[in-house]
Amino acid sequence: MLLVGNCAPALKRINKLSMSYIELYRQGKLAKIKDALSHKLEDCTLCPRNCHINRKQGEVGFCRTKEKAIVSSFFLHFGEEPELVGSDGSGTIFFSYCNLGCLYCQNYTISHLGEGRAVDSGELAKMMLALQEQGAENINFVTPTHVVAQILEGLCVAVEGGLRIPLVYNCGGYESLEVLKLVEGIFDIYMPDVKYSDNEVAQKFSCASDYWEIAKQVLVEMHRQQGDLLIDNGIAQRGLLIRHLVLPHRLAGSFKILDFIKESISIDTYVNIMNQFHPCYRAHEFDQLSRRITPQEYCEVKDYARNLGLYRGF
Repeated sequence: MLLVGNCAPALKRINKLSMSYIELYRQGKLAKIKDALSHKLEDCTLCPRNCHINRKQGEVGFCRTKEKAIVSSFFLHFGEEPELVGSDGSGTIFFSYCNLGCLYCQNYTISHLGEGRAVDSGELAKMMLALQEQGAENINFVTPTHVVAQILEGLCVAVEGGLRIPLVYNCGGYESLEVLKLVEGIFDIYMPDVKYSDNEVAQKFSCASDYWEIAKQVLVEMHRQQGDLLIDNGIAQRGLLIRHLVLPHRLAGSFKILDFIKESISIDTYVNIMNQFHPCYRAHEFDQLSRRITPQEYCEVKDYARNLGLYRGF
């Protein structure tokens, strides 16, 4: 953790840490990345599903999103991790639909039902700038995977308008490695919610039969790009922040996920072990998901993490 003595140096350090996307913009690289991602919409391979549909022509694949991103809401969020919220809130933009199909999603009206409205790049940029103007510590893109091309289009406009705060990629861990490598240097904080270490469970509840293989590669790449979470004056500036939701009956395979984090990522990884699971959407159709987790189920995961030597976040 960086320690700073007064406000002026802190601001200089924060700007230095969190403005790599601005430097890419100045070099003309941000526009090239935007164009490359936009081109992918014509034969969509933005995520591992590789639907190969032309979204610019109105075709829809698994994520049911066409050429324009759909935004459900945007606001200053005070319910995120303290290091994201700070004193002024995380500037969240919630995108509708998703490239996962979680049958217990707590935001199912957004992820499954598509609650929201289509926006163009100018409108998306205005949202980013409005959140910054309200004092947001960062711009937190929630469920960005299937609309990363549209985010880049909006970001190019927002940078021209003076955007200068860290960007958070808040995803479900089911990402395209090719796309992640393409956007290197743009997103300051990667925040994947690592859901399962069992592919059969992932297929049953999220329609992702290769989830664990993909998620492992994704975590390694995200950490390679930004490293462990770096916090300056109490506020996250860049790095990897992993979330993991504990499920009933050990369905998530939490121990195996934690083992992988220790062995293949870093003992200094920030891991938020979450206990808020409750039956939502179609969870009641499955006996294994029809109840909340017990205190014992949560504590055993947290204790396991501690015994491994993990110490940040939970």
